Amino acid sequence: HLDVKEQNRGEEDSEEEPKLKYERLANGVTEILQQDAASCMTVHDKFLALGTHFGKVFLLDIQGNVTQKYEISSVKINQISLDESGEHVGICSEDGKVQVFGLYTREGFHENFDCPIKVVALHPQFSKSNNKQFVTGGNKLLLYERNWLNRWKTSTLHEGEGTITNVKWRANLIAWANSVGVKIYDISSKQRITNVLRDNTSLRPDMYPCSLCWKDNTTLIIGWGSSIKMCAVKERDPTEIRDLPSRYVEIVSAFETEFFISGLAPLADQLVTLYFVKENSEHMEEEFRARPRLDIIQPLPESCEEISSDALTVRNFQENECRDYRLEHSEGESLFYIISPKDIVVAKERDQDDHIDWLLDKKKYEEALMAAEISFKNIKRHDVQKIGMAYINHLVEKKDYDTAARKCQKVLGKNMDLWENEVYRFKTIGQLKAISQYLPRGDLRLRPAIYEMILHEFLKTDYEGFATLIREWPGELYNNMTIVQTVTDHLKKDPTNSILLTTLAELYTYDQRYDRALEIYLRLRHKDVYQLIHKHNLFSSIEDKIVLLMDFDKEKAVDMLLDNEDKISTDRVVEELKGRPELLHVYLHKLFKRDHHKGQKYHERQISLYAEYDRPNLLPFLRDSTHCPLEKALEICQQRHFVEETVFLLSRMGNCRRALQMIMEELGDVDKAIEFAKEQDDAELWEDLISYSIDKPPFITGLLNNIGTHVDPILLIHRIKEGMEIPNLRDSLVKILQDYNLQILLREGCKKILVADSLSLLHKMHRTQMRGVRVDEENICEACHVTILPSDTAQPFSVVVFHCRHMFHKECLPSPGTIPGGQYCNICSAKRRGPGSGILDMKK
Repeated sequence: HLDVKEQNRGEEDSEEEPKLKYERLANGVTEILQQDAASCMTVHDKFLALGTHFGKVFLLDIQGNVTQKYEISSVKINQISLDESGEHVGICSEDGKVQVFGLYTREGFHENFDCPIKVVALHPQFSKSNNKQFVTGGNKLLLYERNWLNRWKTSTLHEGEGTITNVKWRANLIAWANSVGVKIYDISSKQRITNVLRDNTSLRPDMYPCSLCWKDNTTLIIGWGSSIKMCAVKERDPTEIRDLPSRYVEIVSAFETEFFISGLAPLADQLVTLYFVKENSEHMEEEFRARPRLDIIQPLPESCEEISSDALTVRNFQENECRDYRLEHSEGESLFYIISPKDIVVAKERDQDDHIDWLLDKKKYEEALMAAEISFKNIKRHDVQKIGMAYINHLVEKKDYDTAARKCQKVLGKNMDLWENEVYRFKTIGQLKAISQYLPRGDLRLRPAIYEMILHEFLKTDYEGFATLIREWPGELYNNMTIVQTVTDHLKKDPTNSILLTTLAELYTYDQRYDRALEIYLRLRHKDVYQLIHKHNLFSSIEDKIVLLMDFDKEKAVDMLLDNEDKISTDRVVEELKGRPELLHVYLHKLFKRDHHKGQKYHERQISLYAEYDRPNLLPFLRDSTHCPLEKALEICQQRHFVEETVFLLSRMGNCRRALQMIMEELGDVDKAIEFAKEQDDAELWEDLISYSIDKPPFITGLLNNIGTHVDPILLIHRIKEGMEIPNLRDSLVKILQDYNLQILLREGCKKILVADSLSLLHKMHRTQMRGVRVDEENICEACHVTILPSDTAQPFSVVVFHCRHMFHKECLPSPGTIPGGQYCNICSAKRRGPGSGILDMKK
């Protein structure tokens, strides 16, 4: 309920999100506080216990409904204590009454003292323990416990320092406050382990009482006046104990606050503080009581950092003192109860739903939507959509139509009704283009009429946008024929519009009317024409459009035709291109490059085509073609005076002398003539070349420089007329001598290499022949084919082994005296001399 909370700084539109949310504890509590006033309260995870100024104690459920009522006294209830199980309660009142009993049985401790009892605290495990310990505090702190006779035994833990104003029991540690300071008693060792003195002694302890709170079993938080101390109970080193308590207290944090402390509670590693606030009046000098503040702070060693701060509008706050406020908390659910005489406010940590509500309130829709999606398992889907729709509405109001349209994808999901409603809304505000690119186009689809409506809108004002949608949208989204007809109608007004024509071709393609699409692509010279042909195998449709394809891109067209000869034959292509010889030449030339034999029947036609359109490739064609009629080629080349090609054809036809004559007479190129003579390697050609060159000094120079390796230069030099002036003669003669010298050196070098290699091989052969030869029972005599070794090797025997590894019994070979030159291998000798010679030798 927002009426109980305001931002302390008065910034209702603050961008900082609050940490807590508040609501009044109502139901039965409302009626109780109308007739009475709250004096104290304690909190259990399962229920609440409320004490009043009229001496009553009410047990309440979490919603504030009364479940039990106890008439304890006629005066103020000072404190109520519950054990951890919530089965036993301790109550003390201003008239000295103390009651400790079970909630399910009234048996227990009932006592009246002659002084007010300010505090009572049960052992946390009171229900489970046998000795049932608890403490009370008035002028002194008393410990009660049952002995073995079931009687109550009393021990005085402390006295003499004024009234005990607060006590908190955690595990084995009891902390209490009096007028001097705070003490901690270890009930296990029965030792008092510390005394934390009060800082601000000018404040009355009855008006500004001490607040105590255990953060855990060993950390006590003390708030008194405007100071806070955090005390850690630690184990003392056994070597240092001597007469000292086994535990000691270290103050780990101590700092001053701006206001007076009325209550403390832990929140993880942070601290929740309830402040009593006094402010100066603008018109009067005296102070007035302001609304109490509930802050979350981060304790530091010597200071604190404020995390959040809320001022609470509790009932009758103008009349309350610091001692009238209390702060209790439920550890299980992080609930904080602010108790005042006429009001009880519950503070809760804000959850994800609260966070989302705050984001929506601040119009931070993007963050709210993300937060809702993150916690999707805890939030209903319609809530996420509700957030998203609010965000879209906000964007539309801001005229951020593109962002609004983009968010539709995430927000609307699979809800077709919402999608169609949004499309019509965007149509109404004239922003169909904005939402077009975000419409569903996969398995989830809207009605075709929706897509057609958007296409018509684009077609009116944006041809390029229309074309983009046609490319991006699957054709199943809309009625293709309807759109084709609409585009056709627009083309009647603008028949040359390339964007509409291209789009129409794409529509025809989707409709499988490929011939219509192909006509448009060819008309536009569109780059996708070849892809269309390949993809849909339209080769039968392009047989009469080959010229158009080649006019568009000769290289691509020819490559496509040659790659698909099985679909469009070479004869068909030649027939189509016969009226365009320049295109025919391009096709046949590439065909020849791929395979010299495929188009052989067109080689005669190609001679004229090369001569007309591509002379540089004529000579390579004549060289590579084996199906070209030479006479026809010679005739064409002679008619066009193509000397190089004529020379080649004459030489190929065997008329080398006429070819050489043309080189010398028509080209006048001695180097080419010499090269031609070298290629033919014909002595008569060299003679003709020398005879033709003998009276031409430049030719003689060329011959002297080049013929040294093919013709003896002396033959040329002897025929030079005396007195003829020959350019660079001296250099030519020097070159001849150098070439001759180089030949001599090469021969000598080769000779040295041959001699060295021969000697090396001779040595290698000698080493090889000097090696031993293995003879065993597996070898046989090559003459008698009996095992070479006798069965009895103890008897003397003779074996002859030749370098060729053939083996014989000595008696199987002819006598050395009968064979000129000594013994030799009959097998190898027979191979050299011919068939049968070995047998004759054996007979001899």
